[in-house]
Amino acid sequence: MDQERRKTIVKEIEHWQRSKLLPDQYCDFLLNLYLDEGQARTPVTFAGRAAVVVKAASVKQWLLTFGLFSLICFVVLYFNEFHPLLQIALSITGVLVLLSIGQKYRERNESVGLGLIGTGMLLMLGAGLYILQLHELLAWGWQAGLLGLCSICWIAFGIGARIPLLHLCGWMASFLVYAWLLSNNTESPRWFEIQLYWLPASFVFGWCSWFFHRWSRSVASILFVAAALAWFMPELYCAVFMKEQIGLQLQLMIKIIAGGATLFSLRKQWIAWVA
Repeated sequence: MDQERRKTIVKEIEHWQRSKLLPDQYCDFLLNLYLDEGQARTPVTFAGRAAVVVKAASVKQWLLTFGLFSLICFVVLYFNEFHPLLQIALSITGVLVLLSIGQKYRERNESVGLGLIGTGMLLMLGAGLYILQLHELLAWGWQAGLLGLCSICWIAFGIGARIPLLHLCGWMASFLVYAWLLSNNTESPRWFEIQLYWLPASFVFGWCSWFFHRWSRSVASILFVAAALAWFMPELYCAVFMKEQIGLQLQLMIKIIAGGATLFSLRKQWIAWVA
C-alpha cells in the first residue's frame, strides 16, 4: 500500500479513537494492521502526548520550566509587597500572556483556547478587585470604573477575536455599571423615569444591530440581544435596587406583550440582520 495512503488511514483511525467513534480495542487492532513493523505509535490521549514531550525534553527545557514555575511562585507569594504600579503591570502581563496563548491554541483546539481566554478575562477582573481591596479603595466608584474598563476590553476583544459570548458579557457588564451609576445618583425615581433611563438604550442597540449587520452578522446578533436585554432592564433594575416594587409584574407582562408583538411584526427585518 502507498505510504501516504497508509498515513492517512492511520490518522483517520486515531481520529476515530479520540472521538470515541469506535471502541479502543477495535482501533488498536486496526492500527496494528496499518502501522509498519517497528513504527512508533503516536499517543492519542493527552496524558500519553504529555509523557512523550516530557521524555524528549532537554536539560535546557527542564531548567526553563522550573525557572518559570519558580518565578510564578515568587510573584504570587510576594505580590502584596510590590509597588501598586508593579502589581498592575504584572496583572496586565498575565492577562496578555493568557490571551495570546489562548488565541494560538484556538487554531488547534477551540475549547482550550476559549478556556484560556476566559481565564485571562476573569484574571483581569479578579486581579483588579484584589488590588483595589488590598489598597482599601472600596468606594463603589473604583469598582464601577474597573468593571467599566473590563467591559470595554471584553467588547473590543470579543469583536476582534470573533467571540460572541465575550462580546455579550461586555455589554452585560456595561449594563451593570450603568445600573450602579443610576442607583447611586438617583433618589427614588418614579417608574416612568426608570423606563426612560433604559428604553432609549434599547432602541439605540436595535438601530446599531441594523447598521452593523451589513459588515458582521455576529456583531449584529449580539447587539440585537443587548437591545432585548435593555428592553427588560427597567424591571430588573426595580427588582434589584428599588424597595417599592408596586406594579412590577404588570409592567413586565406589558413589556413581554409589546416586545413579542414588535418582534412578530418586524420579523422579516430583524431575522435578516441576525440570521
